[in-house]
Amino acid sequence: MRTSRPFHLAFPVDDLARARHFYATVLGCEEGRSSTQWIDFNLFGHQIVTHQVPCVAPAAANPVDGHQVPVPHFGVVLDWDEFHAFAERIRAHGVAFVIEPCVRFEGLVGEQATMFFRDPAGNALEFKSFRDPDQLFAK
Repeated sequence: MRTSRPFHLAFPVDDLARARHFYATVLGCEEGRSSTQWIDFNLFGHQIVTHQVPCVAPAAANPVDGHQVPVPHFGVVLDWDEFHAFAERIRAHGVAFVIEPCVRFEGLVGEQATMFFRDPAGNALEFKSFRDPDQLFAK
């Protein structure tokens, strides 16, 4: 399958002003097109779109390597150093982590650094990194 193509993801938020602040200021996403009901953002080269809705359903959770992982969630696989710099940016903005930055599956196939947090509407985001990028789909 072809790789390195930008993805598009549209998801609900209950307050566009808070979403704009979070995605633009906290995460550092460049804003694209917008209307009174939605805003496009560039998330590490991917197009994400916040759509205003009256309410956002809460996420469920699944146990993974000793943590309750929120489902659904989305995010980006970053370079190792970029991951750690991004984690510090999130901390500096006072965002509460659902799962603090940590290394999962240590010493096993698929070893990865990961972190989870929520946007102001409660959408769960995961950012991760592999010390060995070839491990992304390894079994």
